[in-house]
Amino acid sequence: MEHKKIYNAIELKTPHGNLIIEGPISQDRLSNYTLHKDLVAFRPPEQQHKALVGIAGLPEGRIIVARERETIVGYVTFLYPDPLERWSQGNMEDLLELGAIEVIPKYRNFKVGKNLLKVSFMDDAMEDYIVITTEYYWHWDLKGTRLSVWDYRKVMEKMMNAGGLEWYATDDPEISSHPANCLMARIGKRVGNDSIQAFDRLRFQNRFMY
Repeated sequence: MEHKKIYNAIELKTPHGNLIIEGPISQDRLSNYTLHKDLVAFRPPEQQHKALVGIAGLPEGRIIVARERETIVGYVTFLYPDPLERWSQGNMEDLLELGAIEVIPKYRNFKVGKNLLKVSFMDDAMEDYIVITTEYYWHWDLKGTRLSVWDYRKVMEKMMNAGGLEWYATDDPEISSHPANCLMARIGKRVGNDSIQAFDRLRFQNRFMY
C-alpha cells in the first residue's frame, strides 16, 4: 500500500502566544526541532525526540507537532501497531495506531490536542485508513491535572471525538482490565468492507469462549 503524506499547517492562538501545528513532518525537519523539557509522559525528552525522528522515517509513520518557534510543545504519532499487540495480528496495511499524544502543561486547556488531531486528518490520505487508539488510565496525567479517572476519560474522549474517533467495544484483556480504558477508532471513508470485517475480528477474538 502506498503511503501518501500531504503536509498541512495551521496557526493556533493561545494566551501564551501563537503555535504552529504542522505535519506530517519529515525526519530532517523534525531533527532540527527540539522537544520541550516538559514532554516527559513516555520517556525523557531526548529519548522521545529520537523515537519521534525514527517514526517519521517509517513509510507509514506520521508525526504532527505543535511548536513554539523551534521548540515542540505537543505532538501526536501514527504508525502501525506494535507487533506484540493484537491489533497487528491481522497484518492490515490500512490500520494505523495513534500511538501517543502529548502536550506540555503550559498549553493544556487551549485545544492544542484537538488541533493536532484536526491537522492530522486534514490529509485526504487518512480516508484510506482505520485509525485506532487504545486509552489506558495508567498513561494519564491524573496527578498533574488533578482530574479523576472518569473526568480524564471524558476529556480524552472529547478530544478524540474532535478527530472523528469514536468508542468501539472490544474483548481485549488489557482494555477490559479497567472500565475507564477504551478502544477508539476512526474508519476512513474509503476503507472497504473486508478491512472493516478484519478489524471486527481483531476487536473480538473470544466471542465463542464460555
